[in-house]
Amino acid sequence: MADFHGVFPYLVSPVDPAGHVRTEVLGRLCDDLIKAGVHGLTPLGSTGEFAYLNNAQRMQVVATTIEAAQGRVPVVAGVASTSTADAVAQAKAYQKRGAAGILAILEAYFPLSDAQVESYFRAIADAVDIPVVIYTNPNFQRSDLTLDVIARLAEHPRIGYIKDASTNTGRLLSIMNRCGDSLKVFSASAHIPAAVMLIGGHGWMAGPACIIPRQSVELYNLCRRTRWDEAMTVQRKLWRINEAFARFNLAACIKAGLAIQGYDVGDPVPPQAPLTAEQRKVVEAALRDLA
Repeated sequence: MADFHGVFPYLVSPVDPAGHVRTEVLGRLCDDLIKAGVHGLTPLGSTGEFAYLNNAQRMQVVATTIEAAQGRVPVVAGVASTSTADAVAQAKAYQKRGAAGILAILEAYFPLSDAQVESYFRAIADAVDIPVVIYTNPNFQRSDLTLDVIARLAEHPRIGYIKDASTNTGRLLSIMNRCGDSLKVFSASAHIPAAVMLIGGHGWMAGPACIIPRQSVELYNLCRRTRWDEAMTVQRKLWRINEAFARFNLAACIKAGLAIQGYDVGDPVPPQAPLTAEQRKVVEAALRDLA
C-alpha cells in the first residue's frame, strides 16, 4: 500500500466556454503546486466539478495532471458515478493512464441501503491494483457511509484511506477508534486541519490548498513536529480561506482565487456561476492577509 500523507490539493478543472480543458493552465498549476511542496494532487474532487464534466473531459483532466506531475508526487484521481459499472470503468482507465490511487465518490439519485453503498466502493477497490481513498461528504451525498460500512470497507486490502467532509470532527475520531491503522484519515476543508492532525489525521485533501499551498504545507509540517502553538497561529490565519470556501460555491471560490493569482482557469461550468464582485473581494482580502 502506498503511503499517502500530507497536503493533496483538490484541483480545479479549467474548462473554456467551448468545453475544452485548458491543459496548459492546469499543467502550470500542477507544476507550481508541486514546487510549493504539496505531497500529492487530486484531480476530479469536489472542487474539480466532476459532476459537470463528461467522460472525455474527465480523462483529459486526469491525464494532464499525471503528465504534469511526472512522478514527483502521487496523483489520486477522483472516480464518481451513480452507476457501479461506470465507476469501475473510470477507475480502470485512470489506473491504466498512470494514477497512483483512486478517490472513490458515490453519486446517488435514489436512496441506497448500506449494503448497496458498500458494494459500490468494494467494486471499485476490487477492480484496481492501486490504493483507494473512500470519500464521504454528507453535505452532497444522498446516501452516506455509516460507521459500520466504513469499518467493513477498511478490511479491504486496497482501501486504506478515507477523506471525510462532514463537519463532525468527533466522527473522525470514531472512525479512527473503530478502524485503527487500517484506515488513515484525511481532513477536508470542513474540518480544522490542525485539529484533525492532533487526533491522528494524516493530512488533508481540499480545494483551498490550490490557492494556499505553501501555507498549507507549513501547517502540516508544524503539526508533524508537534509544534502545536505555532501550528494554531498559522491555522487561525488560514481559516479565513476555509470560511470563504464554505460560504460560496466550491469551484467558483477556488477559481476566483486562482484567477487573482494569475491562473486563467475560467469560470465554473454552467449552470454554476462565478463569484460576484462583492464575493470576490472576500477571497481577495483573505489572500492579501496571507501574502
